[in-house]
Amino acid sequence: MSDYRDHAVVVGLLERCRDLRRTATDAEALLWSVLRARQLGGFKFRRQHQLGLFILDFFCAEASLCIELDGDQHAMPENVVRDAARSRFLAERGVTVLRFGNREVLGQLETVMEHIYSVLTSGRPSP
Repeated sequence: MSDYRDHAVVVGLLERCRDLRRTATDAEALLWSVLRARQLGGFKFRRQHQLGLFILDFFCAEASLCIELDGDQHAMPENVVRDAARSRFLAERGVTVLRFGNREVLGQLETVMEHIYSVLTSGRPSP
């Protein structure tokens, strides 16, 4: 019985991933436009990627990097606690989490991209 429930949860999450891709926020669409197709340092990103029971906004498996974009609702106390638990779960699995506000992406994209690139390349040997 639990196999059926586990399968149903996975299928539900995959459907949710697809839905989130179709209904991206302006900030998600903008960031995706510069992350997709290995445009940032040759790193491959996936958007709305499932990891465990979580859906990550953007994920680079090669660098074990998750990028989360947060709207204003993430400042609410219950969401701060939930986001911290999510970040701990990912850190325990070796995933680094970067969080940016939607306004930050929309207003300071170059700075956001420089920070992401810095994190991506910090673990790579210099050429």
